[in-house]
Amino acid sequence: MGIDLVQGVYELTETFPAHERYGLASQLQRAAVSVPSNIAEGHTRHHLKEYLNHLSIAQASLAELDTQLEIAIRLDYISPDKSADIREHLDSLGKQLRALRRSLSKPPSAR
Repeated sequence: MGIDLVQGVYELTETFPAHERYGLASQLQRAAVSVPSNIAEGHTRHHLKEYLNHLSIAQASLAELDTQLEIAIRLDYISPDKSADIREHLDSLGKQLRALRRSLSKPPSAR
Protein backbone atom coordinates (compact mmCIF):
# COMPACT_ATOMS: atom_id res chain seq x y z
CA MET A 1 0.00 0.00 0.00
CA GLY A 2 2.84 2.45 0.77
CA ILE A 3 4.48 1.78 -2.56
CA ASP A 4 1.13 2.31 -4.30
CA LEU A 5 1.04 5.70 -2.62
CA VAL A 6 4.48 6.54 -4.01
CA GLN A 7 3.47 5.50 -7.50
CA GLY A 8 0.30 7.60 -7.32
CA VAL A 9 2.21 10.67 -6.15
CA TYR A 10 4.78 10.32 -8.93
CA GLU A 11 2.02 10.01 -11.51
CA LEU A 12 0.20 13.01 -10.04
CA THR A 13 3.29 15.24 -10.00
CA GLU A 14 4.01 14.52 -13.68
CA THR A 15 1.33 17.10 -14.48
CA PHE A 16 2.91 19.87 -12.37
CA PRO A 17 4.41 22.90 -14.12
CA ALA A 18 8.06 22.48 -15.11
CA HIS A 19 9.15 25.20 -12.68
CA GLU A 20 7.87 23.03 -9.80
CA ARG A 21 9.95 19.99 -10.74
CA TYR A 22 12.48 20.78 -8.00
CA GLY A 23 10.02 22.50 -5.71
CA LEU A 24 6.67 21.20 -4.54
CA ALA A 25 6.67 18.16 -6.85
CA SER A 26 9.99 17.02 -5.41
CA GLN A 27 8.78 17.58 -1.84
CA LEU A 28 5.65 15.53 -2.49
CA GLN A 29 7.73 12.72 -3.96
CA ARG A 30 10.22 12.72 -1.07
CA ALA A 31 7.45 12.68 1.54
CA ALA A 32 5.72 9.81 -0.25
CA VAL A 33 8.94 7.77 -0.56
CA SER A 34 9.63 8.38 3.13
CA VAL A 35 6.49 6.51 4.21
CA PRO A 36 7.24 2.94 3.00
CA SER A 37 10.98 3.50 3.47
CA ASN A 38 10.60 4.26 7.17
CA ILE A 39 8.17 1.39 7.67
CA ALA A 40 10.65 -1.00 6.06
CA GLU A 41 13.65 0.37 7.90
CA GLY A 42 11.86 0.32 11.25
CA HIS A 43 10.78 -3.28 10.71
CA THR A 44 14.43 -4.35 10.48
CA ARG A 45 15.43 -2.69 13.76
CA HIS A 46 16.23 -4.91 16.71
CA HIS A 47 14.51 -2.80 19.33
CA LEU A 48 10.80 -2.07 19.51
CA LYS A 49 11.45 1.57 20.47
CA GLU A 50 13.36 2.09 17.19
CA TYR A 51 10.57 0.45 15.20
CA LEU A 52 7.97 2.67 16.84
CA ASN A 53 10.12 5.72 16.10
CA HIS A 54 10.29 4.85 12.40
CA LEU A 55 6.54 4.26 12.32
CA SER A 56 6.11 7.68 13.88
CA ILE A 57 8.30 9.23 11.18
CA ALA A 58 6.21 7.47 8.51
CA GLN A 59 3.06 8.89 10.12
CA ALA A 60 4.58 12.37 10.09
CA SER A 61 5.45 11.98 6.40
CA LEU A 62 1.79 11.18 5.71
CA ALA A 63 0.79 14.44 7.41
CA GLU A 64 3.43 16.32 5.42
CA LEU A 65 2.15 14.78 2.20
CA ASP A 66 -1.44 15.70 3.05
CA THR A 67 -0.43 19.32 3.65
CA GLN A 68 1.55 19.45 0.42
CA LEU A 69 -1.41 18.07 -1.52
CA GLU A 70 -3.58 20.84 -0.13
CA ILE A 71 -0.98 23.41 -1.22
CA ALA A 72 -0.90 21.90 -4.73
CA ILE A 73 -4.69 22.11 -4.91
CA ARG A 74 -4.72 25.74 -3.78
CA LEU A 75 -2.07 26.63 -6.35
CA ASP A 76 -4.23 24.93 -9.02
CA TYR A 77 -1.54 22.38 -9.89
CA ILE A 78 -4.09 19.61 -9.33
CA SER A 79 -7.81 19.41 -8.84
CA PRO A 80 -9.38 18.03 -5.68
CA ASP A 81 -10.76 15.18 -7.81
CA LYS A 82 -7.27 14.17 -8.98
CA SER A 83 -5.99 14.08 -5.41
CA ALA A 84 -8.90 11.96 -4.13
CA ASP A 85 -7.19 8.59 -4.71
CA ILE A 86 -4.02 9.78 -3.00
CA ARG A 87 -6.02 11.08 -0.05
CA GLU A 88 -7.78 7.71 0.25
CA HIS A 89 -4.36 6.02 0.36
CA LEU A 90 -3.23 8.52 2.99
CA ASP A 91 -6.27 7.88 5.17
CA SER A 92 -6.05 4.11 4.85
CA LEU A 93 -2.33 3.94 5.49
CA GLY A 94 -2.64 6.38 8.39
CA LYS A 95 -5.26 4.16 10.04
CA GLN A 96 -3.07 1.10 9.56
CA LEU A 97 -0.03 2.85 11.02
CA ARG A 98 -1.98 4.12 14.03
CA ALA A 99 -3.36 0.64 14.70
CA LEU A 100 0.10 -0.94 14.38
CA ARG A 101 1.67 1.64 16.67
CA ARG A 102 -1.12 1.18 19.22
CA SER A 103 -0.72 -2.59 19.13
CA LEU A 104 3.06 -2.48 19.47
CA SER A 105 2.85 0.02 22.31
CA LYS A 106 0.87 -2.40 24.48
CA PRO A 107 2.78 -4.42 27.07
CA PRO A 108 3.90 -7.81 25.64
CA SER A 109 1.41 -9.65 27.83
CA ALA A 110 -1.48 -7.64 26.31
CA ARG A 111 -0.55 -8.26 22.66
